[in-house]
Amino acid sequence: MTSAGALRSPLEAELVGRLLERPPTSARLPVGLLTRQEKAAELRRLQARKAMDAAYEAELVLGLAEDTPDTLDPPPGHPGAKKGSWAPDAELPGVSAFFTSELAVVLNCGRGTAAHLAHRAWTYRESLPATWAALAAGVLDEARAKVLAEVLQHTCPAVARVIEARLLPAATHLSTGRLRARALALLLECDADAVDKRRQDARRQADVRSYPSHREGMATLAADLPADQAAEAYDLIDRLAQTAKADGDDRPIGQLRAEVCSLLLRRPADSGRPAVTANLPVTAALDALEGAARTPGSVNGLPITAGHVRDLLARLGALGLQTPEGGTVTFAVTDADGRLRATTTPGRLARLARRGCPTHPEQNCGCPVLDRPAPTAAYTPTAAQDAFLTTRDRACRFPHCGQRAGWADLDHVVPHAAGGATDCANLCCLCRSHHRLKTHARGWRFVMDDDGTLHVTTPSGVTRTTRPPGLRPPAPDPPEASGAPPPDDTDLPPF
Repeated sequence: MTSAGALRSPLEAELVGRLLERPPTSARLPVGLLTRQEKAAELRRLQARKAMDAAYEAELVLGLAEDTPDTLDPPPGHPGAKKGSWAPDAELPGVSAFFTSELAVVLNCGRGTAAHLAHRAWTYRESLPATWAALAAGVLDEARAKVLAEVLQHTCPAVARVIEARLLPAATHLSTGRLRARALALLLECDADAVDKRRQDARRQADVRSYPSHREGMATLAADLPADQAAEAYDLIDRLAQTAKADGDDRPIGQLRAEVCSLLLRRPADSGRPAVTANLPVTAALDALEGAARTPGSVNGLPITAGHVRDLLARLGALGLQTPEGGTVTFAVTDADGRLRATTTPGRLARLARRGCPTHPEQNCGCPVLDRPAPTAAYTPTAAQDAFLTTRDRACRFPHCGQRAGWADLDHVVPHAAGGATDCANLCCLCRSHHRLKTHARGWRFVMDDDGTLHVTTPSGVTRTTRPPGLRPPAPDPPEASGAPPPDDTDLPPF
């Protein structure tokens, strides 16, 4: 596949370069001078411009996809070829399986969002050209175009265009909900198999998700379930909550439902399944635990000396922290910038405190007794490195991934086969999918700083940086370092 950029003249290349260098602008009317009717008219014009931009975005996405063919992907049977649960989302025909990951980095969004955008653009071009044209003309808004694309993406182009022709003339007069219902009804009439495929695809993408709530100290646990199962589960939870209410519990019914749901999940009765232990990471700053600060604290003066270890043990003892029954406690020691310097257990801390510095056992010296795990000559990281890295990264380090560390690989940023050391400064957590991308996709670049900061650059030249959780961003350069002239204090403004 030949890129169009390789066929343009030097003059065209220079013109495109200058256009891309211009900052994004938006023509605006002075809102304060507009009448009520003019403001309403401008809002409608704005919606049309958004639709035109959405059509242009789809064209750009498809153009970038054409620049990313699948000819260099690992072939079937090759190590790293897509398979299993860590295979990427269904790719576009003839387009690299790694394309959606590149698009996600370019747009600074998650891979799922990028995949939906790419498939929607493909559907516009292949199955819904009239919808795409109406979007580009600003006649049809993006929300309704998305509905048509989402409903009709699983049927063949011929059927999609028949349904499109019947719905498009009246689409702008229907709510998105009614438009979706009509599209599904027509799809069921014309291609029932496509509806079944939509259902199967929805089940394949089902998951349980946990994310922070907008309410302080709360989180939302959500599950994608078949509609009948979701209705049955909710009815069971509601009935149990109503029973508790009838027995005299005066808490709000919503709070009771939430507690019932939590208890059913965490303490299932008569499930017939073997008992399991949940992994519940709790991260707390020592200063905050002591009540001395409300922000994350840190332990300074690293590397950690025997004297610091004794002080740390005394402070932890005063707090009365204990290892939970059947669980473990791991201490993470950071510096003033939030950089992880060591992980250890209470038992190891006690041994270090008793033993002290092996070189100066009788002195309160400044020799380190606790620091980052040492490198190993082996390919496989040591248990100490594993504990350090999963504590430092906590999740896949690819931009916007977030797959938890328990499902991630410890990857050599500079490959071991190319001389990369099995060292915490050259290792990071990558989920299997992004580990595969880093190993087999062409044109990507991964660079990691000593503190664990990871820089990922796409084949299209876009770089995103991820830092380990808790690591503070670097301070901005002073004006002299950035090339700006120093301020002139000799000529003060007249006040």
